Amino acid sequence: MNVDDLSWQAHTLGGVSPRLVRTLLDLGQLELLIRAAQERGDWHCAEAAARELSAGGEFERALTLMDPFTDIGWRAAEWLTAEIMIQQGQGDEALAMVRPDTAELGDGHVCARYAEMAAKAGRADDAIEVLIPHLGEFWLQSHLVEVTEGQGRDDRVLDVLAQEAERMERTESAVCEQCGQSCGVARTDRWHVLLLISRVLERAGRTDEAVEILRTETASGRHHPLNFPEYYAKLLARQGLIEELGALAAREHHVFDVYAKALEDAGRAPEAEALLRERIEADDHPRDRAALMHLLVRQGRIDEAVETGRPTYDYYDCWNLLHWALDLLVTDGRPGRALELLEGLTGAWAEGHPDDVLHLRLWLLGEAGRCTEGIAEAAALHERGPGEWDTALAGLLERDGRLEESFALLRSSTHRHAAFELADMLARHGRPVEALAAIPTIAEQREAAERREAAERREREAAELGKQDDPWAGAGETSVASFT
Repeated sequence: MNVDDLSWQAHTLGGVSPRLVRTLLDLGQLELLIRAAQERGDWHCAEAAARELSAGGEFERALTLMDPFTDIGWRAAEWLTAEIMIQQGQGDEALAMVRPDTAELGDGHVCARYAEMAAKAGRADDAIEVLIPHLGEFWLQSHLVEVTEGQGRDDRVLDVLAQEAERMERTESAVCEQCGQSCGVARTDRWHVLLLISRVLERAGRTDEAVEILRTETASGRHHPLNFPEYYAKLLARQGLIEELGALAAREHHVFDVYAKALEDAGRAPEAEALLRERIEADDHPRDRAALMHLLVRQGRIDEAVETGRPTYDYYDCWNLLHWALDLLVTDGRPGRALELLEGLTGAWAEGHPDDVLHLRLWLLGEAGRCTEGIAEAAALHERGPGEWDTALAGLLERDGRLEESFALLRSSTHRHAAFELADMLARHGRPVEALAAIPTIAEQREAAERREAAERREREAAELGKQDDPWAGAGETSVASFT
C-alpha cells in the first residue's frame, strides 16, 4: 500500500467499488470489509468500515483501522481520523491534528475540509475565519453557507457575505471604469452571493427579507444567469407566493415548471395541467413536457405520461425522455408495453444508437420474463462481438436461474466490467467472501487500465496517421473558424 495507489483508488473508484462495499455492509459483512482494508490496502473498504465502527461506538477499532493509512501520510485518512475523534468527544485534539499550516492556508480545498471539521466540533467561528480569505471562489462561498447551517451563526455569515457582495460590486465598478464595458463575470459572482444571502436569511426565519433581496435584484432590469430566477421561483413557491411566482414565470419561461408544481401543491392540479398543455401547444419545449409527465405520474396516469414524452424519444441527445418512460412502464409492472415502445422507435436516436437499443431490449426481455428469447439474442450478439455482450448475457442467465453458467461466463469474460459484475452477483446471492475474492487486486486493476489507455492511444495515433495519409480526409468539413 502506498499513497499513489490510494490516490488512484480515490480518483477512479478503483479497488472494491463503493457499490459493492455498501452491499456487503447491508449484508452485515463488516468484518470482511475490515479484513479487505487490512490485507488489500483498499481505501473504500477501510473508509466504510471505519465509519460503521464509529457509528456503533467502536471508536478505538475505527482509529486502529486508520493507523496504517495515516502512517504513510494519506490525507483522507487523517481527515477521517479527526472526524472519528470528534465523534469520540476529542474535538480540540482532532482539530489540532488537521489544522492547516502556514503553507496550507493558501489551499482552498484544505481550508474547506478543515472548516467541515471545525463545524462538526462545534467551532463555527473557526470554520468561518478559515474560509474568509477564500471567498473569491464561488464554491467556497457555498461551502461557508453549508458548513454553518444549524450552528447559530447566521448573523455572522450574513455579515461576511454582505461584505463580499460589496467588495465584488466595487471591483466590478473599477473594472468597468477602466474598460468602459460592463463586466458580466464579476456580476455573475455577485449574483451568486445574493442567492446565498437569501438562503441564509430564509433559514434564519427572515423570509420576508429573503424574498425582498431577490425581488429587488430581479426588478433591476439586469440580465441574470438561469439559476438566479430559478432559485427565486423556488423561494416564492416555498413561501406560497403563487401569484408573484406566476408573474415571474410569465417573464422567465424556464421556471414555468416550478410554477406548475406550486399550483399542484396548492390543490390546483387541473389548472397546472391545463397551463402546461397550453405551453406545450404554443412552444413545445421538452422541459414543459417533463413537468407534465411528472404531474401525470404523481396522479398515476402512466400511459398519458408516456405519450406526453413521445415526441422527445427521437431527440438525438439532450432532453430525450425515453429511458424515463421505459422505467415508468417497468415500475408499473408492464415491461411488455415498454418493449413495444422501444420496438416502435425508428427516429434519429434509435438509428444513431443501435447498441443502446439492443441493450435496452435485452434488459426489457429479462424484465418481461422472456429470458430464453433474450439469452438467444445475447448469445448471437456475443458471436458477433465477443466479450461486448457478456454482462448482458450473464444478467439474463441469472434471471433465468442459471447461476453457475452466469458465474462461469463472467469469470472467463474479457469484458472490462466482468469481474465487478461477477462480484456484485455473488454478493446478491449470499456469497460475500467469493464476491470480494473476485475483485482484482489494485496492481492488477492499474495494469489493466494502463493497457486500455495504451491501446486507446495507439488507436488515436493510427486514426491521425490515416488522416495525414488521406489528402481528402475532412475535405467536406467546414470549419467554424473560416467564418470568423
